[in-house]
Amino acid sequence: MPLYTIWRSGSAGEIVFAATHCTGGDILIAGACLFGSLVAIGHTQWPRKNFRHVAGLTIATGLGYTIFSEWLNTEIRGAWAYTEFMPVLPVIGTGLSPFLQWIVLPVMAFWWMSRD
Repeated sequence: MPLYTIWRSGSAGEIVFAATHCTGGDILIAGACLFGSLVAIGHTQWPRKNFRHVAGLTIATGLGYTIFSEWLNTEIRGAWAYTEFMPVLPVIGTGLSPFLQWIVLPVMAFWWMSRD
């Protein structure tokens, strides 16, 4: 949260609501990306078969959605904004934090799922 302006400008209630809302949204996005990947390229014996392909597509679609959503909500809608401390990726303008979140957390989750 400190990388977003709401950390400074929002009330405690607004910050709690934003954290809850965004976390819930991220869970729904992750679930939708996984479901879509399973429908598109899943296998009846998943996760034993086609695990890496589904994981890769899930991560790619989650990352793609995040890039689009961050652009839409920071540049077009103005629904949220980054502070000057948020590193922003060149060309795409997405904050580094949400970008990495959609790489690191899904990779860790799929790694954990793949353990026997």
